[in-house]
Amino acid sequence: MTAFLPTLKQLQYLTALHIHGHFGRAAEACFVTQSTLSAGLAELESLLGVRLVERNRRVVRFTPMGERVVAKAYGVLREADELAGLTVGGDKPLAGPLRLGVIPTIAPYLLPRVGGEIRARYPDLKLYLREEMSGPAAEALGRGMLDAVLLALPWDTHGLAVMPLFDDAFHLVFRAGDLPDPPPMVAPAAIDPHHLLLLEDGHCLKDQSLSACGRPELRADAANRGTSLVTLVQMVAGGLGQTLVPQMALDAGIIAGSGLVARPLKGGAARTIALAWRTGSPREAEFRLLGDAIVAGLARPQPPAMVPQTFGE
Repeated sequence: MTAFLPTLKQLQYLTALHIHGHFGRAAEACFVTQSTLSAGLAELESLLGVRLVERNRRVVRFTPMGERVVAKAYGVLREADELAGLTVGGDKPLAGPLRLGVIPTIAPYLLPRVGGEIRARYPDLKLYLREEMSGPAAEALGRGMLDAVLLALPWDTHGLAVMPLFDDAFHLVFRAGDLPDPPPMVAPAAIDPHHLLLLEDGHCLKDQSLSACGRPELRADAANRGTSLVTLVQMVAGGLGQTLVPQMALDAGIIAGSGLVARPLKGGAARTIALAWRTGSPREAEFRLLGDAIVAGLARPQPPAMVPQTFGE
């Protein structure tokens, strides 16, 4: 009996459909037309002799066999990616493509500061950036869709190798008149829970900031939650309350010209910025070089702060 093996492209189409649950979005993620993706999946089903996906106008549903096949497909693609990683750039470190995931509360504040250092050290590196929240980013990393992820700890990094880079301290941000004679540092116990603004659920920064300052019981009104740090700062400027902002966002000028005040928290409340990759990756040495370049980039003199209008919204 002749065995006909699926192509990597067909497996990429299958996993993209599994992730996005929609033919159009899956096709966009694969940079092909919807008809091309549909034809590729039909060929895969014909090749395997099984139905993998139930199709109708509203729902894409994987059959039980489809779930088994797509689970195996993730592993095959991950192994193929690591095989290719063995030869990326030959003997030259950080040459060629590298897919880096970055969470929204890091990307707009850190990348502009360290990009120049990375380019200077590794001019042949082709860095492909993907902004994702921590959960989807870690999932994409585990499935082989990303090579490494810049995230904030604490976070569940089971199955990942982690390189801590630096600590990012939290500050309380408020309007100048809201706290008369504010002290140089604010005690976490003094934070008023009725006026605290936080990010929406799904952003790790919310839980990290509360945990770091020893107030995990604090919760924000669901009607007053922001989709980004920029939104939170605008809400504070509008008199809706106070919020917690990490140092890197302040360094980037997120409150510049707003009239708002920032005070560090007593006790050294901070999150840890880290670079993570799959345990056992053949590119571990390269990822550590990238981490070193990021730390070195932070040590460079900083230009005047300029903050884009929107971040990850």
